[in-house]
Amino acid sequence: MNVSVLGAGAFGTALAISLAQKGKVTLWARNAEHVADMQASRANGLRLPGVQFPENLSLTSDIAQALATDVILLAVPMQQLAGFLADHIAPDSTANLVACCKGFEVATGRGPVSVIRDAAPQATAAILTGPSFAADIARGLPTALTLACADEDAGKRLQQALTTPNLRLYRTTDTQGAELGGALKNVIAIACGVAIGAGLGQSARAALMTRGFSEMTRLAQHMGAETATLAGLSGFGDLVLTCTSEQSRNYRLGLSLGAGDSFDPTTTVEGAATARAIVQMTQTSGVDMPITQTVARLLDGAADVPTSMAALLSRPLKEE
Repeated sequence: MNVSVLGAGAFGTALAISLAQKGKVTLWARNAEHVADMQASRANGLRLPGVQFPENLSLTSDIAQALATDVILLAVPMQQLAGFLADHIAPDSTANLVACCKGFEVATGRGPVSVIRDAAPQATAAILTGPSFAADIARGLPTALTLACADEDAGKRLQQALTTPNLRLYRTTDTQGAELGGALKNVIAIACGVAIGAGLGQSARAALMTRGFSEMTRLAQHMGAETATLAGLSGFGDLVLTCTSEQSRNYRLGLSLGAGDSFDPTTTVEGAATARAIVQMTQTSGVDMPITQTVARLLDGAADVPTSMAALLSRPLKEE
């Protein structure tokens, strides 16, 4: 299968580099000047410096050319996905569309697969998610991800097409569980960054990761997802990576909040939008989401770090 990656950010570029090890790949970027720079240097110096493009990787700003392929990876921010699909994907498309973003729409509460299904009901909708940093994938370091597709046969074909020598894919039909794991771990990563940034220590981070995983699992069960999915790469695996490394933008945002430092507002941090979306989704559900609610209040300036930590620690005692 020929593959196109739509979106030349760090993650989209890294996926394109890895996939080009086994076949022809097209990387699309909206900005023609950016494409020209990448063609000249054979690298994405703006988003992923220091990694050269393989010969099988071609670049274009022509969306029609990028769409003329077997598999389309959508490496665009979650909050822009619906608009991107409306602009570029025909409603009657039967393409293989694989979301490579994590989160939920603030306005609608939809995840990536739901957004694809609504935009192109006849397309094969899937999501690629799990513990990964773009720099690791691009440099050929071993990485394992979850590929979730409700159509099992289509999922098997995509698994074969998108697995590379350094990128190992595990398959599931539980798209909702994969969406939830990839989205919610970003919120917990912000909380963990706050704890470390505020000097609360490693034990506090471990507690937040553990109770955060319980929170993720509660919501997944409520929404009908499989808890086994949350215990896999797209949930627990991604949680561990994102909560412990400064390569994570979500964790870095938390560090800044905890330390009282400024943070670049142009940086895409999916966990911030996800926290707000989950709070809206669970207002009437009765699902207990104290860490997510705390993160949302911190982001909105409705609480400070000492008050938030005190509120979490003073919650009623209960069984684990």
